[in-house]
This record gives sequence, C-alpha cells and structure tokens, in this order.
Amino acid sequence: MNTKLTTDTNPAIVFTLAAKPVADIDKIIEHIAPYATSFQANKGEILRYYSGNKRTCYLLHEGSVTLNRRGDGMVLNSEQGRFILGVSNQFSQSENLYLRINENSLMSRLPLERFNLLIERFVLWESLCKLLIYTASRVYEHSTLISQLSSYEIIRFQLHELILESERIRNSITAANYIKNRTYLSRSGIMRIIAGLRDGGYIELNRGILVAINHLPLKY
Repeated sequence: MNTKLTTDTNPAIVFTLAAKPVADIDKIIEHIAPYATSFQANKGEILRYYSGNKRTCYLLHEGSVTLNRRGDGMVLNSEQGRFILGVSNQFSQSENLYLRINENSLMSRLPLERFNLLIERFVLWESLCKLLIYTASRVYEHSTLISQLSSYEIIRFQLHELILESERIRNSITAANYIKNRTYLSRSGIMRIIAGLRDGGYIELNRGILVAINHLPLKY
C-alpha cells in the first residue's frame, strides 16, 4: 500500500511509503527456506547479525520485528512477515544495528555467505535488488522525516504509519511510545500534540492506543 503525506509548509516535501515487493520476497523465501534453520522468536527477544565472525541473515515467516540502532535503541524501520533481514547492510564491518521481536514470530536463520550463494544458484538477483531498494527507501524515508519536518508533521506521519500496522501491533503499544521509539521528539511534546488531536476529534484513542484516524490536518 502506498501512502503519501504532503506538507503545506513545504509543498516540495512528499513522502511515499515504499511499496513492499511481496512477490519477490516470497520468491526468495521459497527458494532459500529449505536451506535455513527455523526457530520460534519470542516477543522482546533481541537478534544479532553477527555470531563470532560469521554474519547471519533472517527470514521472517510470521510476526513482526523492528530494526533498532545500538546505543539509543531508536527504531529505524519495522517490518511484518514475510520479510528478509540482514542482507542490505552486509558490507558493514561494525554491528550498529539489531533486531527486536515485536510479537512471537516464526523465523529462519542461515549464514549470509550461504544466502548469497543460493541467490546466485537460483538466479534471484532481480528479486534481491527489489528487496534492497525497498529496504533502503524505508530507512531513507525515516531519516528524511526526522530531519526536515516540524514536530507535528513528524507525529502526523508516524500516526499514519501506526494505523497501517497489524491490529496486534497497534494494540500492543501506545501511540506515544510508538512515536517516541522512532523519533527524537520529547515525550511531553508528543503527548501534548496527541492529546490535542484526540480532544479535537481528529484521532480516537483507547488508553493511549490508536483506534482510528478520522482526519489529520496538514497543519495544527
């Protein structure tokens, strides 16, 4: 699903949530999964890309995860199954990112080196390219978002992203915490704007959890 957000403070700023290449992701997983080790990842579990000197990639069959930055834990991206993780930053020499499991998830793991050999064996370069473009676009959207927009515009965008999450995810986290985990905004500033949107009838909340978006004005 593509969702556009424009701002009237700067009409040149247009964000389009990148279309997930579902067919290509499924194609890769169907070929790679038989060579991977499946496991159950529990909510709150942390997964690393490195095991000693070996780099690991993950197939997300069911569930959802976030990509977090080490140090401050900021969420750079979130994905629901099916998805493939750990292949877009494979030339990085440092472990600056990690995965956090949002809900109990069915996953598989395999060495990145084997993944690349299987991509070559099954001639899946085109599908992998589309996956890499999508992943890079998602991180770019986040980086541009937090550096160019006002506090309200950032919150508006994040609320739109939250409403597109699965019902399980929406019900497991408050709107304020979802936004705080993904931005540099202060909790008090987030709470003030969310409360104003709720009181104005623009959004519906239940104990802080986003239930519905009725209408979010470009400026507030």
